[in-house]
Amino acid sequence: MMKKILLLFSLFALVIIISSFSKDGKTRDISLLQPNYTSTVPTKLESIYNPVNIPFVGNSFTGFKEAVAFKESQGKYNTVNSLGYLGKYQFGRTTLERFNIYNTHHFLQNPALQEDAFIALCSVNKWILRKDIRRSTGKTINHIKITESGILAAAHLAGAGNVKKYLRSNGTISFKDAYGSSIQHYLKQFSGYDTSIIEASKKPVL
Repeated sequence: MMKKILLLFSLFALVIIISSFSKDGKTRDISLLQPNYTSTVPTKLESIYNPVNIPFVGNSFTGFKEAVAFKESQGKYNTVNSLGYLGKYQFGRTTLERFNIYNTHHFLQNPALQEDAFIALCSVNKWILRKDIRRSTGKTINHIKITESGILAAAHLAGAGNVKKYLRSNGTISFKDAYGSSIQHYLKQFSGYDTSIIEASKKPVL
């Protein structure tokens, strides 16, 4: 009987010793198994105006603008690129002046103004390209199906005039920006979003 008790005790002790070692023979520090990280809570403005860091929000208008923003600046409101384009949607200064925005520092610090300016620019481009949207939507040019959202995104990149030339030439007159992004790329990448919420307007009010 005593031998059985000693045997059980020895087995129990052996299990305890083995469990205190990892597979590589080193003692296991349980504290190392806990994740070591800090989390940050977004500010109120970030929560309202920048709901996601990447455009995984479907094909809604919110999905459209966040996809464009991610392409332009990774969704960062205070970004200025090497060519001087500003903000989340990378506006040129002349475009901002069209909407009576002259203080670029204030613009970079104002998410609400940037969002309003993007919608205003979409409205203007939709008005300028209204006939081309009607005529070209549903067509295939250079193996790309043309959609309204693709046209509006391309106009954000290249300007409405260049997009009009591209569509009316059936894709023979193209355009690339200084970084090599083309009208074709934007027509394809931003195809199929719902931009019906945008009203065509020659002079939208911010």
